[in-house]
Amino acid sequence: MDLINLQNINVSYDKKNNILENLNLKVKKGELVSLLGPSGCGKTTTLRVVAGFIEPTAGKFLLGEEDYTKIPVHNRNFGLVFQSYALFPHLTVEENVAFGLNMKKVPKDEIKAKVAEILETVDMSHLAKRYPKELSGGQRQRVAIARALVVEPSLLLLDEPLSNLDAKLRLKMRVEIRKLQQKLGITTLFVTHDQEECFSISDRVAVLNKGVIEQFDTPENIYSNPATEFVARFVGFENFIDIKQVSKDTYASESGVKFKVDRVKDKETPKATIRPDDIKIVAEDLENTIEGTVEIRTFLGKAYQYDVKTSIGSIIVNSENSVVYEKGDKVKLQLPSNKIVIL
Repeated sequence: MDLINLQNINVSYDKKNNILENLNLKVKKGELVSLLGPSGCGKTTTLRVVAGFIEPTAGKFLLGEEDYTKIPVHNRNFGLVFQSYALFPHLTVEENVAFGLNMKKVPKDEIKAKVAEILETVDMSHLAKRYPKELSGGQRQRVAIARALVVEPSLLLLDEPLSNLDAKLRLKMRVEIRKLQQKLGITTLFVTHDQEECFSISDRVAVLNKGVIEQFDTPENIYSNPATEFVARFVGFENFIDIKQVSKDTYASESGVKFKVDRVKDKETPKATIRPDDIKIVAEDLENTIEGTVEIRTFLGKAYQYDVKTSIGSIIVNSENSVVYEKGDKVKLQLPSNKIVIL
């Protein structure tokens, strides 16, 4: 069952340039969906439309069967966690968490019980009497999440909640967010520009570019089978080859080099892409093998990266350290047919 249904959403601040353009998105109940993309792509604007901070210039937002497009923020029972956490510095942890319940005029005994329960859930009971300035970044984030969850929201909206944390704590906290979301079964929209963070916790991911969703799929499918060149570049593909289809499973580059491809797509102007890690440096001619000359070598730690000049252009290859190639060396590159993606 779809809980969030955004239908043909447009947002424009100057009535000329759309921040969002005919955006459609459906999120199932209990799902964690991430909005992924570079700065300015529209992901935070999408979240703000759902939250009620922005009214779209066109389109509808349905929550279940109910039209929420024009319902004001204070009438939407949504949990919000911002990048800055937005905790009240003069309130203790338990007072911060209780704030929303007090605003709803929930009975005091019920507030006390609910706050105690949610603080236990996020492992913050022992710090209930502390103030935000006395907490670490990860602890403040847990308080912000507890405050958002204690009102039993129908949606949890997270806007880059990990960006202020150091790398080690980000890894820990994204696991905690996922555990908590699955434990409570709460439908969640998560905004991030971090691909690894997004893929690690999401059921599905919407990749945005200039206000348009270019691909909405599982993390696995987006990683291994991107739909467009923008998505491919964003998730780590670096080699792009202009090609044309010459038979059912064979494509040719502009220089006439032919490739067998397992995952064929019917495209008018196809382009092939392959990750540097998926290309093999081989000693003999195999299927989809091309010759080239090493132009640049870069040390990556566990591997070397080579920029190889070939008849189909410059190809970037990552290869393990067992054999090291020098600038000017002739090499043979194999592009496995099951690793080539047609865009």
